[in-house]
Amino acid sequence: MFEELAADGLALIAISLDEDLDAARFCAREETTVPLTFTVLIDRDHQWAERYGVVNVPTTIWVDERDRVVRPPAIAPGDDKFIDFVGFSAEPHHAALREWVRHGTLPMADDEVQARRAAPDPRLQLARAERRLAMHLIRNGDSELGHAHLGEALALAPDDWTIQRGSLPVRGKDPFGQDFFDFYERWQAAGRPGYEP
Repeated sequence: MFEELAADGLALIAISLDEDLDAARFCAREETTVPLTFTVLIDRDHQWAERYGVVNVPTTIWVDERDRVVRPPAIAPGDDKFIDFVGFSAEPHHAALREWVRHGTLPMADDEVQARRAAPDPRLQLARAERRLAMHLIRNGDSELGHAHLGEALALAPDDWTIQRGSLPVRGKDPFGQDFFDFYERWQAAGRPGYEP
């Protein structure tokens, strides 16, 4: 989509929430079939994610030239490779993106954008603060206290992918291993919260 729409004015910035800088670099430049050619930033503290309301990755947010969010966080796969997992096709997103970039057609009304950008509930806000404190402590050598605060964050936000799955490597667990699949099953049973197409 980026290659198709860049000539029409689409700019793309990817933001990694990885703690491990080498892992983020590997994903962006080596793991993909073709290394990414657009800017990739790293948000280890999840400041960007929190500001824009990201609860899972990959998430897409559309921002216009005036820095106005016209499409709030949504899961928008690049293709249909994981259609069984996400539960919907990427094509409606692609069609809407083409219309917006080429013709200025907004993907949704302003009131719908605002409704989807509601502030997180106090419990999730506290979970994010606990996660941020935990990572600060872990990075500065206080692993025991850091992991205690991380445990608080995990308990407060059981459905938040950025906290749950994002912390797996920090906890010494495989982000594609059994712990992830256990989380996925719990999340699926809870009705897939936070996963709006």
